[in-house]
Amino acid sequence: MSVLNIVVIGGGAAGFWGAIACAEAYPQTHIMILESSGQLLSKVRISGGGRCNVTHACFDPIQLIGNYPRGAKALRGAFSRFQPQDTVRWFQTHGVPLKTEADGRMFPKTNDSETIIACLQRTANQLGIQVRTGMSVTRIKHEDQFTVRCKSRERLNCDRVLLATGSHPLGYRLAQQLGHTLVPPVPSLFTFKIKDPRLQGLAGIAVDPVHLQLSIDNHKFDQSGPLLVTHWGLSGPAVLKLSAWGARAFHQSRYQGELTVNWVPALSHEQLRQKLREAKTSVAKRAIANHCPVELPQRLWQKLIAAAGIPPQQRWADLSKQQLRSLLQELIQGKFQVLEKGVFKDEFVTCGGVDLKQINFKTMESRCCPGLYFAGEVIDIDGITGGFNFQNAWTTAWLAAQAMGQPD
Repeated sequence: MSVLNIVVIGGGAAGFWGAIACAEAYPQTHIMILESSGQLLSKVRISGGGRCNVTHACFDPIQLIGNYPRGAKALRGAFSRFQPQDTVRWFQTHGVPLKTEADGRMFPKTNDSETIIACLQRTANQLGIQVRTGMSVTRIKHEDQFTVRCKSRERLNCDRVLLATGSHPLGYRLAQQLGHTLVPPVPSLFTFKIKDPRLQGLAGIAVDPVHLQLSIDNHKFDQSGPLLVTHWGLSGPAVLKLSAWGARAFHQSRYQGELTVNWVPALSHEQLRQKLREAKTSVAKRAIANHCPVELPQRLWQKLIAAAGIPPQQRWADLSKQQLRSLLQELIQGKFQVLEKGVFKDEFVTCGGVDLKQINFKTMESRCCPGLYFAGEVIDIDGITGGFNFQNAWTTAWLAAQAMGQPD
């Protein structure tokens, strides 16, 4: 029986995982990874602030798919075959135990992404996988076999191809060359640029939780979670999740919209009103700016009372009904105008890619080009922040690996 030759295009998480899983399942297969840049596993390196958010501790496929704004339906069956538990088990058996943080994110116990990179590169080497950098693919021709043409003018013949190029435009071009249509790629997971006096001087302040509502034309999106004030506006998990769910509408609106912030979502409107009224009597002589009756950073509280038209030295006893209404408004329905998107470099993700209808999700094989497989972000699947995008890469690459190594 002849040896199968497989070329994996893309030296990132999905590419390495697909190559390794295929070599583990089919040891006789010859596999080569081609990476256009000089750096392998670059997103793994910077993920999670350099710690690598490998996956998320959500082990129920039905709950898991709720974290994918696009691709959830396609992933339901996929996660029944390979899910975060399988990812954790694989790393454990390869000497890299993971830990779970309070919010469910999972990292290597070393807190260092280089641990993950070293594990993947070491395993690939042990399995005899050939890894070549600086190999920019310009064209793929498919007849009886695939011919992969590189910028260096080198031509590689192979039986199967795994396209795992992430959000790099190269992967989209190659997919189109082979007969696929694209859902137009647009950014997902980004911060909000907001210029507002209520946020000036507050960079670094975090509030957890907040409730956010984003209004874009006739669309409304809601998210809750931690919020971080930055030099350019707002960031943090709540904002990033909101950007993922609203990615397409945001793109169409040229990244402008209205953000409503509830800084104290744990309290109902009436409970908050009661707390403010109680302060009028319990700390009547204290300056409003110096006593915050809710759990908020002091500097943020002072900005909000100023926005409500309350002088900094005004006493609680002198709080008028109009000022009370204005303060309530600022606390639970503060309006901020989003001017444009910022950048979240560590977790940059693209919404869009190869149309899911053109992929068999049992095997990740193209329905347009037999022998061509897809994995990771090159397809129209994206998750919110928290390890979900890596899990999409691990799962789709594993499914591709089980199929593409099977002899004819």
